[in-house]
Amino acid sequence: MASSLKNLSEYNPKTIPSASSMRFGIVVSEWNDDITSPMLIGAVDTLLVHGAKRENIFIAHVPGSFELVAGAKLLMKQHSPDSIICLGSVIRGDTPHFDYVCMGATNGIAALNANYDVPFIFGLLTTDNKEQALERCGGKYGNKGIECAITAIKMVALKQQ
Repeated sequence: MASSLKNLSEYNPKTIPSASSMRFGIVVSEWNDDITSPMLIGAVDTLLVHGAKRENIFIAHVPGSFELVAGAKLLMKQHSPDSIICLGSVIRGDTPHFDYVCMGATNGIAALNANYDVPFIFGLLTTDNKEQALERCGGKYGNKGIECAITAIKMVALKQQ
């Protein structure tokens, strides 16, 4: 569903399992950090609201969105979290670089999900311009980091069933 049709931050808290016994990894891109930092804050705050312990949230920063895959894999090996949230932002420019970064990160995160028994959550904003990205990191369409944290909790709960 397009984020313009649903606020990324809206959810029913009554439907979210407790995260008190869960461990989470978050890998976040430093590129476009004015976008990814609010996403990171949204994800961490949401995990904490739902019972996750701060000492069970492991954060790794990577240079760009293309490096999210390698960072997620390293985070998984170092901390064995129950789920890993991948947060990044790629904004279309004048060259095909956007397409290659988006494709590489998307395919890489999909491959991690296919090859490992850990949910890797796709939190990569792929927007045409900076305004669209700002609208999705705490602006009028909510915060993708919050949505990813909720998805991570639900996926861990599904795995634990």
